[in-house]
Amino acid sequence: MFRSFYLSSHWLSWAFPGAALILFATWYKVELDVKINDWFGDFYNLIQKSLGKPGAITLDEYMEHLATFGYIAGLYVTIAVFTDFFIKHYVFRWRTAMTDYYAANWHIVRGIEGASQRVQEDTMRFARLMEGLGVSFMRSVMTLFAFLPILWALSEKITELPWIGSVPHSLVWVAIAFALAGTVLMAVVGIKLPGLEFENQRVEAAYRKELVYGEDDWTRATTERSSALFADVRRNYFRLFFHYMYFDVARYSYLQFGVLVPYIALGPTLITGALTLGVMQQIVRAFGRVESSFQYLVSSWTTIVEFISVYKRLRAFERRIRGAAA
Repeated sequence: MFRSFYLSSHWLSWAFPGAALILFATWYKVELDVKINDWFGDFYNLIQKSLGKPGAITLDEYMEHLATFGYIAGLYVTIAVFTDFFIKHYVFRWRTAMTDYYAANWHIVRGIEGASQRVQEDTMRFARLMEGLGVSFMRSVMTLFAFLPILWALSEKITELPWIGSVPHSLVWVAIAFALAGTVLMAVVGIKLPGLEFENQRVEAAYRKELVYGEDDWTRATTERSSALFADVRRNYFRLFFHYMYFDVARYSYLQFGVLVPYIALGPTLITGALTLGVMQQIVRAFGRVESSFQYLVSSWTTIVEFISVYKRLRAFERRIRGAAA
């Protein structure tokens, strides 16, 4: 999965330079996000000034702030579109490298159960999942490095936390604690999902294989045999649906409650009037960025579960290749 792309001389011009370009573009997007966060602070302070004293600002000042946002947002959209376009090409070339490796060893693996599915579908799913998980992981790490110092500095303005009292740089610790609690919760609640996803791929492959054989062999894919195989598929899906039901209850409840967390933490400080509207917006946005970065596993858990099942299937596939080659 990795050596065929990153350790191949044929793909060397894509593998590492492409990764470096993606990292740079992702970093630049995060820097633009920081500028947008600063803009929100200045803009809402301007709004508060205007509402507090009519005529305190001019229309030109107001429109100038909006134009600044338009420039930053336009640049962000341009970089984001280019980056996503390039990532799709990058990941597809990774898939091509994997496919070339498996195709070169097709004489070894053609007898393995579900070999065609692994070469075609699993490589496609691997590429798609790596595109989503890899990019979101890079963005989470870079966002954390960019916004954590901002939230650390802004937390100095918080006088105390509800029911706890004064805590230095309190919002940073609140974000870490809440994200850690969510990660542990998702890991515990979703502990059975990776195994069920892997089993789901196995029963789907067995059903598909029987149907393919039945296209050319009238003795295969009989009604009794097909019904039995589909019963396995149905049974596994119903188990998945049940386990995803309570997992989603926990995940969505956690994420919805997370919207209120920064406002709860800011409660005592807001009541005393120690913050301006602009500073509050900066804090809430910075808190959200830091919290979402720490919550990478929470937000991506269902995708990670699917990726684990694909990874396990391809690893087993590659072990058969190496075993036959030895």
